[in-house]
This record gives sequence, structure tokens and C-alpha cells, in this order.
Amino acid sequence: KILGSLLSLLLVVVAVSTAFGKPEKTPVKKEKRVPQTLSRGWGDMLIWAQTYEEGLYWSRSRNKPLMVILHLEECPHSQALKKVFAENKEIQKIADEDFVVLNLMYETTDKHLSPDGQYVPRILFVDPSMTVRADITGRYSNRMYAYEPSDINLLLSNMKKAKKLLKSEL
Repeated sequence: KILGSLLSLLLVVVAVSTAFGKPEKTPVKKEKRVPQTLSRGWGDMLIWAQTYEEGLYWSRSRNKPLMVILHLEECPHSQALKKVFAENKEIQKIADEDFVVLNLMYETTDKHLSPDGQYVPRILFVDPSMTVRADITGRYSNRMYAYEPSDINLLLSNMKKAKKLLKSEL
């Protein structure tokens, strides 16, 4: 008899606790929001690597060069370059089809990504053999991997060079 009443009590406790444990379902108003992506505004339609290590892995496994963009959110030069990069349809198309892309707002442990200093914005190319292409540079001798909005055609040409060198060297 004691066992039966304990069992009944246990059943009541379980039933009550599960009833109280369920949150009330209130209708949630869903707003249309633009998804936050890893693009950080550099190209929302591109598939961005999350880390340098992931970018290197994708580059090697897909046999595509990795384009690394180092920038800062509060830097006006980074913002200006981001705007023209994101609006340039040809750059977006080539980046999507022929590159693994990564944008970082912090320095990596790979010193090869800062061969001439840690300034922003800078863009470097890494081939699938994980070699940083120090030979593909912008037009400034004191900041070899810097690009300004007016250098967008040089960046496009360097992207094509990184792609072409990849094909001719393999």
C-alpha cells in the first residue's frame, strides 16, 4: 500500500513538474532581418571562410587561391575599400568563382601575412600550396599590399594574376 501511494505521489510530482517546466507558447513576431554573415559587408553573396586555417584548408582542397583581406571596422580606408570592393560586380564574380575568400579584423599568427608590417587595409593572396604570394602587390612601396578605392582595377588585375599563376604553375 505504501509503495502504491509513493508511486502515485511520484506520478503527480512528475506530471506537475512537466506542466510547469514547459514555457508558454506566445506568438513571436518575426521581423525580416538581413542575416549577419562573415562578409562584414565585403560581399554578402560570397562564401567566406571563418578562420585563416579554414581558408587554407578550403584553398588546398578546392585548388583555389585564398584571398585574405585584413581590415578594421573603424578604419576609414578599410570602409572606403570595402564599399568599392562590394559594389564591383567583376571582382565579386571572380572572388566567388575562382577564390577562397577570408576577411579578418585581427592579425593572424602567420607572420607571412604581414611581410612589410601590420597595416590595414591590406590584401594578400595565398596559393593552395600555402605559399603567401609576396610577389602580388599593390602600387605602394611603403605598404606593398595596400589598396585604395582608386586601385580597384589593379586589385582586379592582381586577382587575375593570382588565378593565372595558379594555373600555369601547377
